[in-house]
Amino acid sequence: MPISSAHMMMRRRRTSGGAKTGYYRFQGAGNQVLQGFGDGDFIRLRDEEGHEWQGTAEAFDTMIRFRFRDSKGNALSGVSEGGNGIVLRDEKGNTWRGYVD
Repeated sequence: MPISSAHMMMRRRRTSGGAKTGYYRFQGAGNQVLQGFGDGDFIRLRDEEGHEWQGTAEAFDTMIRFRFRDSKGNALSGVSEGGNGIVLRDEKGNTWRGYVD
């Protein structure tokens, strides 16, 4: 029985378990910092001004996609491929680099 491409896409995607549980730290332009903890696919961060960012992590084959939003509607998104290094971009195109410890 041949496997359809839709079946292959569903098979490759994991539903959980790809994101590390631990401490997340991101540094953006001008030394802005976001930091906090993640438990599995759910991550909660705070910036230097005390604003809370909530996010999710979706695991695929060798990649984890991250998406974060704050209460003001600002967004960050990006990926991690095969390591602890994570690269995010905000809506203005600024890059945030981080890791999981």
